[in-house]
Amino acid sequence: MNIVDRRLNPKGKSLSNRRRFIKRAREQLTEAVRKASGERSLTDMGGDDKVWIKADRLKEPQIRHSGEHGTRDYVLPGNRQFEEGDRIKRPESQGGGGGSEGSDDGEGQDDFQFALSQEEFLDIFFDDLELPDLLRKQMKSSDSFTPVRAGHAISGTISNLNLKRTMQNSLARRIALKRPHPADIAATEAEIAALLGEDDETVARRAELNVQLETHQRRSRRIAFIDPVDVRYNRFELVPQPVTSAVMFCLMDVSGSMTEHMKDLAKRFYKLLYLFLGRRYKNVEIVFIRHTHQAREVDEETFFMSTDTGGTVVSTAFEEMLRVVAARYPRDQWNIYAAQASDGDNVGMDNARVAMVLKQKILPLCQYFAYIEVREEGGREVTTDLWRTYDQLIKAGQPIAMRKVSTRSEIYPVFRDLFARDRQAQRAGHEP
Repeated sequence: MNIVDRRLNPKGKSLSNRRRFIKRAREQLTEAVRKASGERSLTDMGGDDKVWIKADRLKEPQIRHSGEHGTRDYVLPGNRQFEEGDRIKRPESQGGGGGSEGSDDGEGQDDFQFALSQEEFLDIFFDDLELPDLLRKQMKSSDSFTPVRAGHAISGTISNLNLKRTMQNSLARRIALKRPHPADIAATEAEIAALLGEDDETVARRAELNVQLETHQRRSRRIAFIDPVDVRYNRFELVPQPVTSAVMFCLMDVSGSMTEHMKDLAKRFYKLLYLFLGRRYKNVEIVFIRHTHQAREVDEETFFMSTDTGGTVVSTAFEEMLRVVAARYPRDQWNIYAAQASDGDNVGMDNARVAMVLKQKILPLCQYFAYIEVREEGGREVTTDLWRTYDQLIKAGQPIAMRKVSTRSEIYPVFRDLFARDRQAQRAGHEP
């Protein structure tokens, strides 16, 4: 059987060659894509992009003859100085050949520009990441179905043809209708050819065999080897599958203590989280909550673009989250996740309430809780009250993952550390 892949190649490129290239260059592409995440604007993240990678490691390995040893024959058209058989003295080695002016330090390497589609960019960007401890919950109505074999049908596409059942039906029908076997017809023809005499007995036998042969041939023509009634196709039914339902709560501090740089870091982290969930999971809902001294659930555009500001009371974000959970996300039906981003500033009297709400209500609800503390780039190391509060909860055995970021380049490594596959043991601790 010959299988021909007739899928269209993107932009006239060879799909198989493109896949082989991406596989060979994946390490460099991954590094380039991660670097691009810190250089692109928030509005451009997740779209098509061009990345630059070094060309030296992308070359195919080649076997070449050494230029320093051996004897080689050349045909040089237009030569007036040498004839065939002349021995030409090898010129003295003088280093590399000519070319354009190099870099100041004598080394250089052209970069290779490779255009990645949005699908390829996000596949590389979120490779080997997943939501931790995702559990299967109650089946929900959705469009998640899996085709399951459900017997046979008399109609269908050629790709679903059940050859075994078709041939079984054909054999049963031919036996029931007594369709002559080709070997029987051949034997009758051979016997007729062997009857060469002209006596009465031979002539009678030959006439009998001719009638028998004609009957066999007529029945063979009338009874097809494979009839349309024999054909059977595999039948499939779409069976609804249990859907893993999850909700991610994004809690962002937008109070006056959050500088534009801090807000940019927080928004970049949440933008990565938003793209990651949308790319890797079909049935994950995202709830956006902004808070100052008050908290409210907002839509995606307001979450990333609004310029509201005010004081800081962190516990209001948790209270808003509990309100939304009680209204829409029962614990026995949903995997609940939360990611909080803040500069660590909070009203002093609110820290005790934050610890109590987290310990008694939020953490028992959540499969995973991550806290990102954003800082000014190049600022001095300061342990904030909120960080100290969460640190005490961790020392008491509470499952909180905490990380700090101060530059754009730290966003992706921290994000990958928090959501890397099979690293639950590492997530339990925290890093300064």
